[in-house]
Amino acid sequence: MSARPTGRQAIVLRATDEPVAGTTNPPPHQRYRHPQISLEPRGLGPLAPENVRVEMLYAGLCGTDIHLTECDRDTGYVRSSAPAHLPPEGRILGHEGVGRVLESGTDVHHLQTDDIVAFASIQACWVCDTCKQGAPNQCPEARLLGTEIDGLFATVADIPAVLALHVSSTPLADEEIQAAACLEPAGCALLACEKTAIRPSDRVLVLGGGPIGQYAALAASRRYNAAHVQLIEPLRVRRELARQWCDEVATPDQLDHALRGGVDVVLECSGDLSVLDTVFPAIRPEGRVALLGRNGQPLHLKNVDHMITNAIQLVGSRGHLGGPQAQALALHRNGILPLLAPVTGTLSSLDELAELLQDPARAVQGHCKLLIDLSAT
Repeated sequence: MSARPTGRQAIVLRATDEPVAGTTNPPPHQRYRHPQISLEPRGLGPLAPENVRVEMLYAGLCGTDIHLTECDRDTGYVRSSAPAHLPPEGRILGHEGVGRVLESGTDVHHLQTDDIVAFASIQACWVCDTCKQGAPNQCPEARLLGTEIDGLFATVADIPAVLALHVSSTPLADEEIQAAACLEPAGCALLACEKTAIRPSDRVLVLGGGPIGQYAALAASRRYNAAHVQLIEPLRVRRELARQWCDEVATPDQLDHALRGGVDVVLECSGDLSVLDTVFPAIRPEGRVALLGRNGQPLHLKNVDHMITNAIQLVGSRGHLGGPQAQALALHRNGILPLLAPVTGTLSSLDELAELLQDPARAVQGHCKLLIDLSAT
């Protein structure tokens, strides 16, 4: 038996805690300034009874990670509005990934050493009324992995076992391990598709061709068999990728033309809420809109009468708890939802990731989904 690790390397984010004057309970983009990324050693203390200790194999880079490391040039505040708590000692980033169980806490009985596990990113309490009513994504006591509790950008991670999704008890091919690292964003996309109840007769418009947008378009086309799926995305590399599973792909400048046929379902994955005012008049009666992208900006709609008259539903969609990740894994294994399809590159180490996050805009310009190979770190 190999010796148990006592330390690890981890990607740590620190920022100045300086809330905007006059704000109450400010979100991160109004609280944290001048983010700094470092790759540093971190010790491993005693394993908490409810946790598992995991040797990380692959992790996924998310827009939330990027937006927490980017800042406004004028104010210095981070771009992310997703819930975050960055203590003085820093936060280990990362909420998408897959690893091998090294050790289980004394209260963990459903996982064994060497099990392969992927992770949910929302730690719900599971005992409040909201959780008991079947809405753990909206748990008021929820904490987010990699932003409010330490995450997965590490060689070894101590994670609450309730977040671990058992993927396999037997060795997996490398491609299957990589696919498991993509379950978190795929689960988020599937949940949004479920919330909007996509039907085979629907015309679906996806705004934003990042990873979640790509998975949403894939699911709408191949899981829900929508009649027509179109995606709007400014970056060419992401448009070209989406052509494989979308009926139409266009730039934001071509949005008016894309709306001429009308739409039944809108999946807003870009965070640019200003576009919705243009989209709303083209939404057909009984249309459904799901908001996934965050940027902390307000939503302004001039066409509220159209929304009322046509009974258009507007919902927020956060997370993936309640089964979408397991569904995504099953769909992948059945050839319906290829989880690796949006992956356009793999970083070879935490060192390479730390260097990239010094200039996070580079992670967006030439890629869609980036994975990090942690198996040799």
